[in-house]
Amino acid sequence: MLRNSFKLILASAIFAITATGTFAQTTTKKKKKKSSILTKATEVVSSVTGGSVPLTESEIAQGLKEALNVGAKNASSQLSATDGFFKNSLVKIPFPSEAQIVKDKLVKLGFTKEVDEFELTLNRAAESASKDAANIFGNAITSMTITDAKNILQGNDSSATKFLHGKTNEQLKAAFRPIIEKALASTMATSKWTQLTTLYNKVPFVKPVNTDLVGYTNDKAMVGLFKVVAQEEGKIRKDPAARVSEILKKVFGSK
Repeated sequence: MLRNSFKLILASAIFAITATGTFAQTTTKKKKKKSSILTKATEVVSSVTGGSVPLTESEIAQGLKEALNVGAKNASSQLSATDGFFKNSLVKIPFPSEAQIVKDKLVKLGFTKEVDEFELTLNRAAESASKDAANIFGNAITSMTITDAKNILQGNDSSATKFLHGKTNEQLKAAFRPIIEKALASTMATSKWTQLTTLYNKVPFVKPVNTDLVGYTNDKAMVGLFKVVAQEEGKIRKDPAARVSEILKKVFGSK
């Protein structure tokens, strides 16, 4: 398990600190203390590995990179498929919440079909943009350092996804926006939105609605993408069947 891998790192760190920081101490008391720490470190390693050779920092970093690569590719593949967003309740993009009053009013006026068609076009745009996510993720994953890997190991079950979010969020937003904009235009979402808001704004005494449709869809697509990446990370951590390579089995498997 990944928690076991962290124990290995901790044990190795204790060993290294002890070896370098206490050799210079000459008192009997400090020597006994050093011996006790070394014994404890050995016990931790032994309990985790069953006496086998501990994972190296390089192997742990390689395993984390592999996990992120697999998770990112799976998420991109799932979400870019037809209905990847629209039929996934976890990430489906709804009618803009700030314009919910528009939806409610239009449904009451008999425009349910138009509202449903509009929501579908938002999700189709997000599905289209998700095709390019894996490549952007790949660049960030390649740049992961040993320090990054250690920080991820010390984090929770979605810490690898959080690392990826921090490294790619702004780049993804910039890359997604023109794709979203083009997709919204090609799926008629922009024109449908104009149609719906025009219908609504004609209703007497209502406050006119103007929503940045591209920005809204882009933000929702990003949120959905990272939710699925986190889901994939969780599978690799907890489900042996999701560990599709030897390094994943070695780093995330039980020792």
